[in-house]
Amino acid sequence: MNRLLEQNYLIILYFQIILKIYLVQEVRVGENGVLETLQPNCLYPADMNYLCRLMENKNFIDYIRVFCRSGHGGAGSKHFMRTKFNDHAGPDGGDGGRGGHIILRGNKNTWTLLHLRYMKNLLAENGEGGSGNNCTGRSGKDIYIDVPLGTVAKDDTTMEQEAEILEHGQEIIWIKGGRGGQGNAKFATPTNQAPEHAQPGEPGQESWKVLELKVLADVGLVGFPNAGKSTLLSVITAAKPKIASYAFTTLTPQLGMVEYRDNKSFCVADLPGIIEGAAEGKGLGHRFLRHIERNPVLLFVIPADSNDHKKEFDILVKELEEYTEELLHKQFIIGVSKSDMLDDELKEAIVKELPKDLPVVFFSSFTQQGLVQLKDVLWANLNPEGE
Repeated sequence: MNRLLEQNYLIILYFQIILKIYLVQEVRVGENGVLETLQPNCLYPADMNYLCRLMENKNFIDYIRVFCRSGHGGAGSKHFMRTKFNDHAGPDGGDGGRGGHIILRGNKNTWTLLHLRYMKNLLAENGEGGSGNNCTGRSGKDIYIDVPLGTVAKDDTTMEQEAEILEHGQEIIWIKGGRGGQGNAKFATPTNQAPEHAQPGEPGQESWKVLELKVLADVGLVGFPNAGKSTLLSVITAAKPKIASYAFTTLTPQLGMVEYRDNKSFCVADLPGIIEGAAEGKGLGHRFLRHIERNPVLLFVIPADSNDHKKEFDILVKELEEYTEELLHKQFIIGVSKSDMLDDELKEAIVKELPKDLPVVFFSSFTQQGLVQLKDVLWANLNPEGE
């Protein structure tokens, strides 16, 4: 019963977002399940947070907050050697073992952070103390965290980037374990031949950390909802994204590999639709824009039946700029989808509306018209030197 109510509430939230885009008046779910009229440009954060939590129930997890604690170092030993013939053979206390590290390791076979979703505490093993006969204590076991390529590790308080995984098998010591203390044998000197002290082990580090996935792709698809991005991805790649006639069909990024000539290929990422005001939290906000920060080429997908192609392009560029100005330095390509309904005269009129310094490609995913030319333009921008 609870599952059915949750599904019904999700449908109502979808309906709310669609009305939010296309109508002047906006609505929310009232106490009795009735849609109430609200002021324009107002979306209740509680409803959006609930929608985001439902999205996190999917298999694509790109953000994890976890408590981490590295191991404490073992204490050094204060011990004196006693033999059969010498009760005062001198200090022989060994050093303590170091605490376990928390290590990030890149894994190309991992695509999301789903396997870390329920690992709320990462506690490394403490090092063991030293012992007599100059025996060093055992070091604590390290914790290895396999993460997909493109994962960024940050501190939860300062949000400062601490590590980044970009290659398969790459290992980075994220949180170092505490150093083991020195035994009293290390403090023996000619003037102090029987030191009575040893060092305690250093404590490990502990804090809340954040793992954030930024998908590594060559081309990022940017556009309004229902612009034809998912359909394009399903045609030029083997990916099977959800395709429907309502807004926000794509709730999580989708990846696909495009096969090109001479056994060459490149990766394309389809992102959820962006609407005007996403910087203020409208629609899905900027939740997934982090995934195009690494894309060298951005393909702006604008439908042929748009009322104003230039305005739609300007809105998309503005939203990217408000997220981060670094996205404006990437290579832009404009793709006009659903162009099978256009004749040559209309195509020329659309080209005149759009910026003259950017390449414009007309294509139709339904008839597959212009897809070869689109692949050629994308490959040429990805490899300007003709490699």
